[in-house]
Amino acid sequence: MVVRSSRSVLPGGTVPLEPGRVRRRRRRRRPTGSLPPAGRHLRWTGVGWILLTALLLGVTMLVFGRGLRGPAVAITVADGGVVRWLAGHRGPVWPLRAAAALGSAWTIVVLLWGASLALLVFKRFRHLLVLLLAQNLVGLAVMGFAEVSHRPRPLGVGILASWGGWALPSMQTALFAVAVTGILYTCVPAGPARRVGKWVAVVLVALLGVARVWLGGDAPTDVLIGAVIGVTVPLVCFRLLAPSEAFPVAWRRGNTAHLDVTGARGRAILAAIREQLDVDAVELEPVGLAGSAGSTPLRVRVAGDPPTHLFAKLYAKNHVRADRWYKLGRELRYGRLEDESPFASVRRLVQQEDYALSLMERAGLPAPRPVGIVEVIPGSEYLLVTEFVEGAVELGDAEVDDVVIDDGLRIVRGLWDAGLAHRDIKPANLLVRDGRMLLVDVSFAETSPSRWRRAVDLANMLLVLALRSSPRRVHERALRQFTVDELTEAFSASRGLTMPSQLRRMIRAAGRDLQDEFCGLLPERPLPIMMQRWSMRRILLLLSAVLLGLLVASDPSGLYRNEIAETPLYGENVGCTDLEGLLLIAQSVPSATQVPCVRLLPAGWTIARATVNDGRTRLLFDNDRIGAGVLAVEFSAACDRPADARSAGVGASGVERFVRSDATPTFGTTWYELFDGGCVTRRLAARAAEFPTLPGEVTSTVALVSRASVDQGLRRRTGGRLWLDPAAAP
Repeated sequence: MVVRSSRSVLPGGTVPLEPGRVRRRRRRRRPTGSLPPAGRHLRWTGVGWILLTALLLGVTMLVFGRGLRGPAVAITVADGGVVRWLAGHRGPVWPLRAAAALGSAWTIVVLLWGASLALLVFKRFRHLLVLLLAQNLVGLAVMGFAEVSHRPRPLGVGILASWGGWALPSMQTALFAVAVTGILYTCVPAGPARRVGKWVAVVLVALLGVARVWLGGDAPTDVLIGAVIGVTVPLVCFRLLAPSEAFPVAWRRGNTAHLDVTGARGRAILAAIREQLDVDAVELEPVGLAGSAGSTPLRVRVAGDPPTHLFAKLYAKNHVRADRWYKLGRELRYGRLEDESPFASVRRLVQQEDYALSLMERAGLPAPRPVGIVEVIPGSEYLLVTEFVEGAVELGDAEVDDVVIDDGLRIVRGLWDAGLAHRDIKPANLLVRDGRMLLVDVSFAETSPSRWRRAVDLANMLLVLALRSSPRRVHERALRQFTVDELTEAFSASRGLTMPSQLRRMIRAAGRDLQDEFCGLLPERPLPIMMQRWSMRRILLLLSAVLLGLLVASDPSGLYRNEIAETPLYGENVGCTDLEGLLLIAQSVPSATQVPCVRLLPAGWTIARATVNDGRTRLLFDNDRIGAGVLAVEFSAACDRPADARSAGVGASGVERFVRSDATPTFGTTWYELFDGGCVTRRLAARAAEFPTLPGEVTSTVALVSRASVDQGLRRRTGGRLWLDPAAAP
């Protein structure tokens, strides 16, 4: 049943809006403690995956937290058996290397940066931020587990894959898994495509893991834990922070403010309207999307005989964030203009528009009457429901005669008289029904506006009317309600910044300079009003933006270093009594008969950084008297010993020592220690003449232990079940 409402008439004869009102029953409150109509939650599969993952990772930390002791030895023995069996059936190596290239730094960087670029182009900033969060959390998890486990690479087998740092968890597998999982949840729409994509991701991750195990770079346990971390972290992040129900993936260039109202969200909205407004809503339909940039406008069909309609605007957190970033960008470019404070929450945004509608109604302006506010997701999604203007069309598609022009100008005069400003006058917000103009979308209305803001409203109204008429005709009608000074002031304040984006697009599409035509009709061309507003806040924001840009652009590939470059050894277990560290250093140069390690450091010396990679180990030391990084030690298969380095004798283990003094003031002395299959280089960045005790401290800091002694220590620890090199197999 439809009941007609009576509305007062604007001064000057504007016909008021008279939409039908929907009969409602008594309103009900949602019972305390009941679930909201919609929300974000993990499915049972997600909960089960998280519980299993937590159990697996917890057991792994308990088992490997003490290094190669207890149950860790048994698991390492089993892993070693699998790796050695596969190594005995390698065959051609190039297919395995090609599969292992999936985990290379370049592959991961290309995948993540490609996905990030696509998300930027399609303005899906929430998915982008969640993807960045997931990959950083995975990196932290890998670092944390590596620091706890201290697990060397597979023992007793030749390693043909490039590697860096501790083996558990597999860094390459974890990073590749987070990359493909992130792409799956940010670039593949939910449904059949994503289901197929999940199987493709499983195959690719498994292929990488098998290849790295076959090449000896990782053990099965390392790959399993890396894959679990790389899949679980992004899965939880996207399920909680960007669920498909609330933020669906769709490859279309459109306004990101328009949320999908089909499926679960649509059902939740209808249920919320029925429950909270007691309106028998049966269907939702997006309407007027082309002119909406800050919400999702909907037409709600209400059951009845005949059926009626309501108008609704869906607001979500992404609308508030978009408003915040939009206003921040304007402040950086122009300074803070009038009433540019962002909304603190979705609830505040909806309340603002509901309040603005009541102000319009009180002023007698032809705007829709609000029906109520509907809470869809507490704190996240709200619906503003108003009367629906049946039979109206946007001003950009309507016939504009003198009556419509007078109505539009009278609306601006009514806003001025009521002490209001609309702040978003554009064709989509001006409707025409039965030859009369109506005002909609008052979400950005402002009370007590300045003369500048009032002038902007007038200028935009004049330009909108001229799109469907002519500047001369609109100008002549405007002189009946506004003075020449007021029109001049309007175009002094008008420019691209003050026009809504839809109005700018339509003016460009028309191929006319409407503003210049209006200015030509004035007695004197208006002088533009200066728009730049400088403040200390704006200066600080600009400096922060520049610094952030420099930080991001300084080393964009630094998110993932090349696996054969500099991988830090978390925990820095490189002492001569740390078996796990000795094993890893020995594996970095498998041809060397000696292995460097750190003795008890002299007073004032500390280890700044230790990196272990396939083919090289580097140690960096700080000294409290000289400075940071004064001593660099490198262990490799060979070194470039200059011809002018003088011999310092031969050690008991057949280690040849050479020393070279640098004539420059930067580097003081370099020591070279050569032995079968390896070399250790020590570079001191200080002049020994200024610090007489330094040479003795440098030579005593890093010692050499035989590879055979490291292998014997491993055999004693594991009861002879593990050995270091393939040739040493019992």
